[in-house]
Amino acid sequence: MRSRLILALLIGLVFALAGCAKPVPAGREVRVAAAADLKYAFDDLAAAFRAKHPDIAVSPTYGASGNFYAQLENQAPYDLFLSADFEYPRKLVAGGRAVAGSEFQYAVGHLVVWVPNPSKLDLDGLGIKVVADPTVKKVAIANPKVAPYGRAAEAALKSLGVYDAVRDRLVFGDNIAQTAQFVESGAADVGVIALSLVLSPGMKDKGRYWPVPLDAHPRLEQGGVIITGAADPAAAATLREFITGAEGREVLKRYGFTLPGE
Repeated sequence: MRSRLILALLIGLVFALAGCAKPVPAGREVRVAAAADLKYAFDDLAAAFRAKHPDIAVSPTYGASGNFYAQLENQAPYDLFLSADFEYPRKLVAGGRAVAGSEFQYAVGHLVVWVPNPSKLDLDGLGIKVVADPTVKKVAIANPKVAPYGRAAEAALKSLGVYDAVRDRLVFGDNIAQTAQFVESGAADVGVIALSLVLSPGMKDKGRYWPVPLDAHPRLEQGGVIITGAADPAAAATLREFITGAEGREVLKRYGFTLPGE
């Protein structure tokens, strides 16, 4: 009888303490629509952010900036948009789909011509003209209709006088990361891709690259913006400040981006 009484008292105490406990707050999260050239750089950046802000989760999705713009126009559930250009964020602000005054530039991207190590193409000697080599069957660029890096690659091929020679050899990735996969896997012989991907751990030892001159294409000024109706605009703003701060800039620099003010 005594043991039953003690057990009942203990059970009552557990429930009483549970009733007094403060409710655990729901986790904070920033859902990020990120341009595909950021695939590895932003993974590292998000990890550094989480180390400093463990209460805020970061959930990135990578793809073509133009596709994200279309989705955000239709109220896709993202909180922060990191585009490979500045035009899409500005258009979202103009259309009321992003918060006015929240737009920011975080980097300037760079294009390179890349070939895998086994390739016998004389990339150092030919530069961009390597794409016109008769042994080259396919040249990969991102889809210019939705990817700023694709538009820049197309412009570079035209301004450097090789577009007409390769237009029938072009294959288009849905985004710049898929374009890199085409040439890395051998589905294309040459790729005109983002330096940030070439410097990633998975690619940096697998090929050779030639930097495309900056004056050969429109400057790849990359911008971001907080989306109207963000679930946690304060958390999105905290991530924005981290990206543009010293730690975020250090990560972006490591992946070959030029930083605002440089």
